[in-house]
Amino acid sequence: MEKKNPCIVAVPTPGLSHLIPLVEFAKRLLLLPHNKDLHVKLLIPTLGPPSSSMKSILNNSLPPNTSFTILPQINVQDLTDAKSQQPSVQMQQTVKHSLPFIHQELTSLIISTNHNLVAILFSLFSTDVLDLAKEFNLKSYLFYASGATLFSFCLHFPQLDQEADNSTSKSLLELTHPVHVPGCGVPFQVKDLPDPTLFDRSSEVYKSFLDVVSKYSLVDGVIVNTFTDLEPDAVRALQQEEHNRRKSNDPFVYPIGPIIQTETSSEVNRLECLTWLDNQSPKSVLYISFGSGGTVSQEQLNEIAFGLEMSGHKFLWVVRAPNSYGGSAYLNEQKDDPLQYLPSGFVDRTKGQGLVVPSWAPQIEILAHGSTGGFLSHCGWNSTLESVSHGVPVIAWPLFAEQRMNAVLLKDVLRVAVRAEANEDDGIVRREEVCRVVKRIMEESEQVLEMRKRIKELSDDAAAALTENGSSMKALSSLSLKWQSTI
Repeated sequence: MEKKNPCIVAVPTPGLSHLIPLVEFAKRLLLLPHNKDLHVKLLIPTLGPPSSSMKSILNNSLPPNTSFTILPQINVQDLTDAKSQQPSVQMQQTVKHSLPFIHQELTSLIISTNHNLVAILFSLFSTDVLDLAKEFNLKSYLFYASGATLFSFCLHFPQLDQEADNSTSKSLLELTHPVHVPGCGVPFQVKDLPDPTLFDRSSEVYKSFLDVVSKYSLVDGVIVNTFTDLEPDAVRALQQEEHNRRKSNDPFVYPIGPIIQTETSSEVNRLECLTWLDNQSPKSVLYISFGSGGTVSQEQLNEIAFGLEMSGHKFLWVVRAPNSYGGSAYLNEQKDDPLQYLPSGFVDRTKGQGLVVPSWAPQIEILAHGSTGGFLSHCGWNSTLESVSHGVPVIAWPLFAEQRMNAVLLKDVLRVAVRAEANEDDGIVRREEVCRVVKRIMEESEQVLEMRKRIKELSDDAAAALTENGSSMKALSSLSLKWQSTI
């Protein structure tokens, strides 16, 4: 009888920031010497048609022994709360509506003559896949593309909800004390918690989030995109808690990061950006990007532009068409020319000072470039890991989701960031504040030198974690051998 090759199925949460780490994880997993026969199959739920960026990644970046199926697209009108702009709800419901298609694909794989399905991985808002894992008797693993601190919060969120229930609070915003997360040395103000937790507790957004995180403890293991030296206390607290709960010495949390892209898959704006950087002085350029889908309002766009101009510092700015909701471009591509929304004359006035590019730039190469000295970032976890890995200090400018928690981690725990403070009345970061934080991160001072020293040490730790005997590679190898033993 012909031997079947082991196969891992992975179901990413919709959105590039979830797909990219999963693709990079597959690359690293398949490089292990004992995995030469392993196959990784991506089953990709989509809300609407696949974006050009997604197609580029899937067609150009997948390693050998990896295949993918883009599942039939779900229409936003089919979702329970079609008008909700909250990505967390849209992502969770997109996966739920895709379950029949995932079931069909799993059935095909199991009856295949050349695959032996050993486990199913799914991303943080894809927990409904757990039902299929049980039905098909598969080991289930949460692929957590964010960090250990956020996972620790999510694991304890049902307890926080119970506390709010006991106090009859209609919203967590009514809580009067900071929230302590096991393994994190600083408390979080309630306003800095992830967006879905701040809605009314009876809302669909809140209930959807609670449902998702309540299932995290039911999986066989959690693969976390972090490394031990970045969040040592959080990793230790998670391992100890699960050891006490399960009465088992088997690992529950596998910190295998940093999983980031090593090169850019698209050529859009690449040559222009890198050629321009080649002509700048070392560490003289501030890179500004709000990730794969972050947006700001028209008023905020204007204030950023005027603040950059006032600062006099060099900048490379990825501009996206404005929208009052910070994640408006996360699941849907924008078609407008974003440069038309900049203040009149801005591009001409700053021609010698900065470079403005529409919608997208080769972030990996920019952060790795010697001319880049700072990163104004929305603090998504991918960008956070990229800034740490390349040793670039951050101006923290969180927009939505869990980004405010990441900003606290960068500024108050790791101490490698400054934070842009918004006006209390309207939430807008004024041009004077933009100018202030740009000068603070880009001009030589004792504080900035100390910040650069710390992030350089973290960068070295990140590289060490990925060596053959590094903490992350040991965790990955341990997990892989565990899968192999089930065959």
